[in-house]
Amino acid sequence: MIKFERNPVCLTSPANSHEELEYSHCLIVLVPTGADHSTATRQIWKLANTTGMNVQLLGVCKDPAEEPSLHRELVTMASLLQDARIRTAAKVDIGTNWVEAVKTIYNAGDLIVCFAEQCTGLLHRPLSQVLESNLKATVYILSGLTPRKSKSNNLTEISTWLGFIGIIIGFAILQTKVVQLPEGWLQSVLLILSIIPEFGLIWVWNGLFN
Repeated sequence: MIKFERNPVCLTSPANSHEELEYSHCLIVLVPTGADHSTATRQIWKLANTTGMNVQLLGVCKDPAEEPSLHRELVTMASLLQDARIRTAAKVDIGTNWVEAVKTIYNAGDLIVCFAEQCTGLLHRPLSQVLESNLKATVYILSGLTPRKSKSNNLTEISTWLGFIGIIIGFAILQTKVVQLPEGWLQSVLLILSIIPEFGLIWVWNGLFN
């Protein structure tokens, strides 16, 4: 089930480890890099106080060198959430797969929180839809986040699409040569055999950046 929250809001709680939060239900908040975290903090605070749940901040970064700075951002964000009722934890995973990152800390009864502006994969599917279909969990969507797109993200997206196009062109050339062969069962078999690895490579390439 997906729930929406449209009004901006505010939050507080101390930065503890996830182990300290594991015995109570949590808001698992997926925090994108380069976003307006002050706006996000206000929204999460309202949701945390409404639900009475602790907060687990989760970030994902592809480059291990960026992990310390992202972790500091989440810890700072967690410190702004401090109050006597709600505890928080901050965690950063290395990679690009939000689903796998959430699986490492998700427990039944937790509420996953992401932002309407968060997308994933080559097709830029809404992250909320991907999480709901893969985890069968309740996903709460906040809106109004304005992440800043970094130069490295632009280069990654360009590289992804260049690879995608390169695979299609490469196999199109191969299939053109196959079509030039004498018609018969051999031509048909070779065409089928060329299509299978084409889709396989596209699937693998998409998975690398999903």
